[in-house]
Amino acid sequence: MTGAGPRPWLVTGARGMLARDVLRRLAADGVRAVAADRGALDVTDPRSVRAALAAHRPAVVVNCAAWTAVDDAEEHEDRALAVNGAGPRHLAEACRGSGTVLLHVSTDYVFAGDAAEPYAEDAPTGPRGAYGRTKLVGERAVLTTLPDTGYVVRTAWLYGAGGGNFVRTLIRLEGERDRLDVVDDQWGQPTWSADLADRLVDLGHGALAGSAPPGVYHGSSSGATSWWGLAQEIFRLLGTDPRRVRATTSAAFARPAPRPAYSVLGHRRWQDAGLPPLRDWRAALAAAFPELTRSAGAPGAPIPARADTDREEPSSA
Repeated sequence: MTGAGPRPWLVTGARGMLARDVLRRLAADGVRAVAADRGALDVTDPRSVRAALAAHRPAVVVNCAAWTAVDDAEEHEDRALAVNGAGPRHLAEACRGSGTVLLHVSTDYVFAGDAAEPYAEDAPTGPRGAYGRTKLVGERAVLTTLPDTGYVVRTAWLYGAGGGNFVRTLIRLEGERDRLDVVDDQWGQPTWSADLADRLVDLGHGALAGSAPPGVYHGSSSGATSWWGLAQEIFRLLGTDPRRVRATTSAAFARPAPRPAYSVLGHRRWQDAGLPPLRDWRAALAAAFPELTRSAGAPGAPIPARADTDREEPSSA
């Protein structure tokens, strides 16, 4: 049981890249936080969820727990659904009636990825694969169960120092390969996990203050680029020749799960919460780069193949 004083924030999936950045921001704000990894809170088990929330009585729950293996979800959709669909529902049901705010992190994969302009927060969804379908189930559970205190924040192309991701992989491969082929027919918004963490905490504060209306927000960087464009910018920041990155198509990288060709998200709803959209992806990448290069290690150092909240590795020698 938590002691006297302000109710804490509870962060699920606490060992993941995004959760660690959220916890770091909360510590900087002086907010008491509970870091709940799977051992402390298994979102697939409603009893575990109820016990954790009863013990800590959080003011805000930030749900960073997710099944993020997109290709594996095609073969194990039931397991992905338990984490991405049932997990948010268990959290929402445990939050209901207590005034607890639930910030649930979702994904661009809930859209079909065939748009020609940025997806608005209320644009029709239409996931093309198992991962997106399971995440959409979780979104709907949060919004339906908690119409007044439920928040869904969709993100895309997430990278950071605390997990395996495209940016860290490219930093490593630059020292190992003369040339790289990277797809140029998938467009999105590279998003630094620290920027998203800051915005999640800002949104939580706004929710508690009554200044941020519930519902769907898009937590991705401003601007847009292709994976090839991102790779070229990474090489430029490394001080090497961007022409070493060659453009190719998605057909060169057959995957079990379809990838969205267009994952650019609109950011109109932030004005409703009195908050600006996240900064441009180039500015964020430049700010993140010192930490990313340190965490990537020396050439040849292993980097996990799976990111915390985004899953893309569309490159090869």
